[in-house]
Order: sequence, then structure tokens, then C-alpha cells
Amino acid sequence: RGMAVEPTTRRPAIFSSPGKVYHADTCDFLKQAAERNELKLAAFGRRGYPGIPFTPNTIPELPSIGCWDAPGDQSWGLAWHRNEGIELTFLARGKLDYGVDDETFVLESGQLTITRPWQRHRIGNPHVRASRLHWIILDLGVRRPNESWRWPPWLLFSSRDRHRLTTLLRQNEQPVWQANTGVRECFEQIAALLDGLTPSAVETRLKVCLNTLLVELLQLLESKNISLEAGLSSTRRTVQLFLSTLPDQVDQSWSIESMASQCGLGRSRFAHYCEEITNLPPAKYLMRCRLEKAVQLLRNDP
Repeated sequence: RGMAVEPTTRRPAIFSSPGKVYHADTCDFLKQAAERNELKLAAFGRRGYPGIPFTPNTIPELPSIGCWDAPGDQSWGLAWHRNEGIELTFLARGKLDYGVDDETFVLESGQLTITRPWQRHRIGNPHVRASRLHWIILDLGVRRPNESWRWPPWLLFSSRDRHRLTTLLRQNEQPVWQANTGVRECFEQIAALLDGLTPSAVETRLKVCLNTLLVELLQLLESKNISLEAGLSSTRRTVQLFLSTLPDQVDQSWSIESMASQCGLGRSRFAHYCEEITNLPPAKYLMRCRLEKAVQLLRNDP
């Protein structure tokens, strides 16, 4: 499933708007395929994600970690969704159709993807191909581009390396990379820990593997001479992302305060950025979006 809308708060909200709570994809179609023995699934999860459940105190920053091995093309896919953490996937074998934001890709074996919590993405078009895919979702306490990242206490990075990895991930949103040998080996080591074991039994080894994987990721990104864009982690970008979705949410009972809250801002700061981006105050921009939507509906009315 993609981002689901539910009337309750059974799971932590990722993004919300008045009267609605949005939850991250729980991969129900993947679970069902595993139950039908259409693929092999090895995973640990919490908050509705597939696999053996984590105990509450076992690596709480990790909502989901796993690997599927699909020997044939599937009849399901993971539709457009977001996650409550940064997601890394590694395609060990096969091919996969992948989309993020407005880009589409056909992933080849050996490729790594990186998505941030605010990036809408999908796997399959609409279905998943024969493939072996590894994934990790790591919740760093952020939902918007301008928020500070909070790495878990078990990350054994120096302050310099932690800051450098954060910067490389925040100020660059390239989604697809060619993995190196170290990244590949780390994902396979993690998959071996998931197969038939429990999270508490492998907690220490899993933390060691995750540290090693993040070291390899840092080395991979540093080797690419990435052109960083500070604006990708700015408050302005957070407001810009929200405003880009507003035309599809004009039926909501928006106020300036509720729009500002979506961006984690006060009324005046939100209004400042809205005028800077659209040349209109928030109320007038909302009215323009509603008028444009009404015109569109009238044109489409037979």
C-alpha cells in the first residue's frame, strides 16, 4: 500500500492534515505474498512492518529491516508511499522498477537506493519483478528537510564522521547509486542474521553490521565528489514541499496556523516563506489553488 489514511493513531503519524492521519506503508502485499510462498521473506519489524517483531527496547530506531527473494515475477507492488525514516535498499539480484519523486528507474543488480522521509517513492510498475532486495529503514527523528537528524547512541562514529554523513545525506537527494563491495557484503551479513533468528538474539551483531554498513556508505558517498546543495535541508525547502502538495489538498479546512504547523513553523515565518516562494500571502495562495481546482473540475465535467 501507499500512504494510508486512517481515523485513529494506532501507529505514529508521518504527515498529518486536519481530520486525517497518514501512516507509513506496512507492506501488506509483501506479507501476503510471503504467506502464499511466492517469495522468501526474512525480516524484523515493528509498527506493522513485516517480519519477526522487535521487542520494544531492541534497536528502537529501526522500524524495519529485511530481505525478500522472489524467484519469479510477482502480482503485487509497493505503491507510492513514504517512510518514517531514511530507507536504504540494495538490489542483490534481478531488476526492479523504482520511482522516487518525479523520476523513474529500472534498478539493476548491485544498485543501492536512498530515500528520505519526505520523498515519495514506489517499487514495482505496478508489479515487482523477480529479485532479491534488501532494505533498512532507520528512524532518525526527522520528517521534514530542515529538522536536525538524531543518530542512535549505538552509532560508533566520530563527531566529524557523523556530521559528514548527515551532510552528505541531507544536502544531496540523488536516489540511486552503484554499491561497492563493502555495502554488498554488509547487506548479505545482515540478511544472514535475520534468517530464522530473533532480534534480541542478534542485537549486538546487528548493531555491529549496521555500523559497518554506515561506514561503507560514508566511504561510498565521499568517493563520488558529490555537489552538495545546502538549500535541500533548509526551512524554505520544507515550505516549498508543502506548498507543492497543497493543490491536491484544497478540500481540507486549512487555516494559516494549520498550514504552518504542517511545516513545523509559526504563522509569521510560514507566511514569510510562502510569500517568498509564491509572491502571495498564504490565504491568497490557498484561494488561488482552490479556484484553479474548481476550474479544472468544471472543464472535466461532461
